[in-house]
Amino acid sequence: MPIISLIAAPGHLEPSLVSTLQGAFGTTGDALWLSPDEAAEFPVASRPPNLDDVRRDIADFAVDLNFLEAGDRRKSLLVADMDSTMIGQECIDELAVEAGVGPRVADITARAMNGELDFNEALIERVALLRGLPIEIIDHVISNRITLASGGRTLVATMKANGAKAALVSGGFVQFTRKIGAMIGFDETRANTLLEAESKLTGEVRMPILGREAKVEALMAFSRNKPQNAIAVGDGANDLNMIERAGLGVALHAKPVVAAAAPLRIDHSDLTALLFLQGYSRDEFIQDK
Repeated sequence: MPIISLIAAPGHLEPSLVSTLQGAFGTTGDALWLSPDEAAEFPVASRPPNLDDVRRDIADFAVDLNFLEAGDRRKSLLVADMDSTMIGQECIDELAVEAGVGPRVADITARAMNGELDFNEALIERVALLRGLPIEIIDHVISNRITLASGGRTLVATMKANGAKAALVSGGFVQFTRKIGAMIGFDETRANTLLEAESKLTGEVRMPILGREAKVEALMAFSRNKPQNAIAVGDGANDLNMIERAGLGVALHAKPVVAAAAPLRIDHSDLTALLFLQGYSRDEFIQDK
């Protein structure tokens, strides 16, 4: 049976709000609490026509409200974007700061992720501005400028403990995904490659570029053409096709154009929300190390 999912920061989901929302959607009975005062869900007959209106009405409560179709919610594959999803930064923006072109690159990145620019062209333009950077800068950036997104290790560890696989699919660069993916616990990574010569970046990226359609291809490959078995998460316009194709597709703290189009959206909670969306309870989580 379809359900309404409600997720908030720990301690911030009021039982009274859950009861009020049950009334707003015309449902009765007890809600199932996956975590006290954090995550609850209750069944509905179909997608409520007032879902978007109610979501706007409760914006001040910082609660993520989603409708999930009936079916097997626990997925055997996680496919995740890296930049601004599994980490808190855009790697190319951090490299650009080291190159002295931070604001220029950050502006292009923001416009590309919001769907205002062609992703491939924007990537080529930004990478060109990194020409001449020593490759050891990459390790420096990972160690000093990159932070792992809250709940990411718990998400990956919990799904893997339950038999799932995890793939990091990024429009960023393998020089980052290999190390960051290993830090979080991903089984596979796929990304673009910054070209190097004489221990410096050449300002070029290996072709073909892994962009919007390539992310869908990665989803299909890793799921063995069964995308309904996957949960996919990302924040940018180049993630949207992948998000729409997956069995559970989640926009996480996403750009407005992505959040508006994605089947599911998490605006307030961290990556552990993806476990609640799959029906895991808090006591099933494998906590961050």
